[in-house]
Amino acid sequence: MDGQQLRDVRSWHRETVEFRFFLDSPFLFRIIPSNDGNVCWHKTMVTPLEKARKDPGSMKGRILKVARRMFGEYGYHGATTRMIAREVGIDISTLYYHWGEKSDLYESVVLDINNDLRQELREVERVIHGRPLSRRLKIALEMVTDYLFECPEISNLILFQYFRKTRKEPDLDFHVPDFISDIARSMDLCKKGGPVPTSAFMRVLAMMNSIHNFISGEDFFREMLNLKRDEYKKHVKETLEFMLIPAFTGPGSQGEDHGNKQTDIRR
Repeated sequence: MDGQQLRDVRSWHRETVEFRFFLDSPFLFRIIPSNDGNVCWHKTMVTPLEKARKDPGSMKGRILKVARRMFGEYGYHGATTRMIAREVGIDISTLYYHWGEKSDLYESVVLDINNDLRQELREVERVIHGRPLSRRLKIALEMVTDYLFECPEISNLILFQYFRKTRKEPDLDFHVPDFISDIARSMDLCKKGGPVPTSAFMRVLAMMNSIHNFISGEDFFREMLNLKRDEYKKHVKETLEFMLIPAFTGPGSQGEDHGNKQTDIRR
């Protein structure tokens, strides 16, 4: 069945399935669905990122964890492989053995964060599905802020992406448009499966940027306000609810504005 399409497999074709024939096999098999109901087999080598995610306590996993934090604190250009290796407690040659060049490690960090963020948003959607909009927003803000406070490198790296105009970085980006499209549909700002209006995109972008700024600016704001971490987190959540719930649930806030340009921002 190498590389051949399997036809008439329709009961489980909605998502990609991954498996190995043997647990220690270096090859990963993917069954990928297509729009016409067929599925394709693909055989690929297991990537360093897949190995690190499978075993976070391994050397690859340890390096990845530190790299996420260091890139989040210093950005791509500010963090060096020597800094990361020193923080892990290994020689730089060991880092190169496990991850290759700096750009390869950074790419894996971004992909790892994309995977984690997508999983978190799916969990949020599962919890809030079917609830009234104001309740959905309150629960979503609670869950997302808690998650990002535990993983501040996500907010830091997303904000770094906004201000990277002066120096060349790896041609890799966070799936921000995809995430925002999903959030807009979850908030009933557009029709399910249709293009997302620019107005809806901007509203969700404003919401997410508010959260990221509070997360990324925690040290600065806490010192300014003289707050302990738990107090700061409590005030952040209260402030976000104060700003965003009325903005999304007040008069004229819901539904599609058919006078606005419809922009399909899905990739």
